[in-house]
Amino acid sequence: MADTVVIGSLLYSHVIPIILAFVGVILLCSGIMDRKRNFTIAGIVLFFAAGTLPFLILPLVIGT
Repeated sequence: MADTVVIGSLLYSHVIPIILAFVGVILLCSGIMDRKRNFTIAGIVLFFAAGTLPFLILPLVIGT
C-alpha cells in the first residue's frame, strides 16, 4: 500500500505537471505565433492546470 502512495504522489507531483506545462508552453507559443486563439487559450489553461492540479489531487492520493 505504501509503495502505491509513493508512486502515485510522485506521478501527480512531479511527472504530470511537467508534461502539462511543457505542452501548455508549446501550445501557447504556437498559438501566439500563428495567431490561433484556440491554441493560445488551451496553452494558458494547460499551464495553469499544471500548477494547480497537484494541490487538488495530492491530498486525495495521500489521504490527508
